[in-house]
Amino acid sequence: MNKYLRIKHRIFEVIEVAGEGDILSKIFDTTIITLIIINVASVIIDTFNVPATVTKVLSYIEIISVIIFTIEYALRIWTADLLRPEMSPIKARIRYIFSFMAIIDLLAILPFYLPFLIPIDLRILRALRIIRLLRMFKINRYTAALKTLGNVFRAKASELMSSMLVVLILMIISAVLMYNIEHSAQPEAFDNAFSSLWWAVATLTTVGYGDIYPVTVLGKILSAIIALLGIALVAVPTGIISAGLSEQISNNANDDLGEKEYCPFCGKKIK
Repeated sequence: MNKYLRIKHRIFEVIEVAGEGDILSKIFDTTIITLIIINVASVIIDTFNVPATVTKVLSYIEIISVIIFTIEYALRIWTADLLRPEMSPIKARIRYIFSFMAIIDLLAILPFYLPFLIPIDLRILRALRIIRLLRMFKINRYTAALKTLGNVFRAKASELMSSMLVVLILMIISAVLMYNIEHSAQPEAFDNAFSSLWWAVATLTTVGYGDIYPVTVLGKILSAIIALLGIALVAVPTGIISAGLSEQISNNANDDLGEKEYCPFCGKKIK
């Protein structure tokens, strides 16, 4: 392996999740996570009336963060062919650019560069700054717990989508029914299906804001039924995620045991 490839492989190891005993990679991960936390705190501080000195410090932090995140983004594109060695370098890089985490990386730095590329209204620029909060999703790459949760969502995507579809259908049906029941009694509250849909969301999720509620007997009965169904239906996705986490933790434990089935010294299977 020539020097160029050795450097590329080493950079790939550093920017990926830290391996056992890789101090440089752990330092990199810790630095990125710290920067993300500082940036989130900066967005929150931005909502307060702070002295000009603090604002200046926050702007410097933003510049430094964007520089580091941009370098990281460029390095990940450069080493994408090592992440997917079964693909050609160009295809691997294109695949990475359109992956979820790469899009998050791009959106995290885009608001900083956009005014230099496209002249836009400063009011729009202020609104775009909220996109910086997307940097929180970058933490997922550097923490095993969030990575495990992401694996669960991917593994249980079809079950979660099915449960959410059932909830959506029930919300639409209950909204239309409630509109037909309550519209004549209180047209100002249930003036259309969208108003009823807001009531259905608040009721099914058991939030119950109380800004819209039925006053007819039939409406109250339907509301009680929907509220009881909501308790059960909201629990379904929670159960799916819990079961998925248990399976993932069990699989991780089995993988760890699998690594220990053979003696590292003699190579014989451990009984």
